[in-house]
Amino acid sequence: MSGAVGAVLSDAVLIGAVAIGLGALLAASEFWFSALKWVGAAYLAFLGIMMLRSKGTIDSALQAGASQPRGTVISIGLKSFMVAVTNPKGYLFFSAFLPQFIDPAAPQMQQYIVLGGIFAALDFAIMFGYAVFGSQAVRVLRSEGAKWLERACGGALLALAGSLALYRRAVN
Repeated sequence: MSGAVGAVLSDAVLIGAVAIGLGALLAASEFWFSALKWVGAAYLAFLGIMMLRSKGTIDSALQAGASQPRGTVISIGLKSFMVAVTNPKGYLFFSAFLPQFIDPAAPQMQQYIVLGGIFAALDFAIMFGYAVFGSQAVRVLRSEGAKWLERACGGALLALAGSLALYRRAVN
């Protein structure tokens, strides 16, 4: 659930940034787009390496249950937030998607708030579904399975970091 909250908070930042023009800046500036892209790629690589080095913390977190330390819950939400907020594609997506639904004659900030709320609610519902499915799936895993699942996810994050690092935006 804390990961879902982190994702929803990142939606608010992304949509707010687009509302004040950051998406347009990233679309127009190769430098700022590249800077954000490299920060995001480095963060994904860091997470991937940490997961590859993991010793099956999913299993120990499951055993800890509700007695998990608060810092762990906060760190999961923060990781989710950081992954989304450092992805330049998110800013470009919202920059291309949201203006289609904005009436230029009406106050724009209220429209962005409504659209942001709808998007955040949908994102939370989807993440909640993932959390329910994941909580059931993790119960099936034992420590060895959890370790290999985390390593597979770590490899996937490293692949995503490489993909983001190699991403070239289309030149108009």
